[in-house]
Amino acid sequence: MQINLVTSNLGKVKELKAYLEPNIKINHIKMEYKELRSDNPEEIAKESAKRLAEELKKPVVVEDSGLFIKALNGFPGTCSSYIHKRIGLKGILKLMENIEDRECLYRSAIGYCEPKKSPISFLGEEKGNIAKEIKGNHGFGHDPIFLPEKSSKTYGEIENCENLKKFRKKAAEKLKHYLLEERQ
Repeated sequence: MQINLVTSNLGKVKELKAYLEPNIKINHIKMEYKELRSDNPEEIAKESAKRLAEELKKPVVVEDSGLFIKALNGFPGTCSSYIHKRIGLKGILKLMENIEDRECLYRSAIGYCEPKKSPISFLGEEKGNIAKEIKGNHGFGHDPIFLPEKSSKTYGEIENCENLKKFRKKAAEKLKHYLLEERQ
């Protein structure tokens, strides 16, 4: 089986390949696309998948994720990539100065849609905390400041962290189950 993954983020491609192959081969369609503005990654993933399936005239998979920091009322949320480009990890840590409650939630929503059908989404979440400093250079995005629950190391400190990321892995496993077991 093969799926068409639409993204310009090579980190996402690498991680989803690690979770889905060899059972599901990924055909990467590298392109940027406009996304719905919403605080809900599932809404964004479903709307993007529906629009791209119609535009490309083939079944597509998209992924939207975000880092939701409790003390910042869910910021940066679904704007994580944009905020990362603008203020970086140092900017997030600056916002978190003198804040004791560093609880956060990583959320990943994978959207799947076939042309002329309704989109579906698969959600994965992982609790953690924001580190007090940038640590490590593995992974991408907010990995060097995300401490998974019950871990003393950020994802940035863990080599091959894509094998551990529960939020994206959970969503990918739900997609995999759907494609291999449920879809008729």
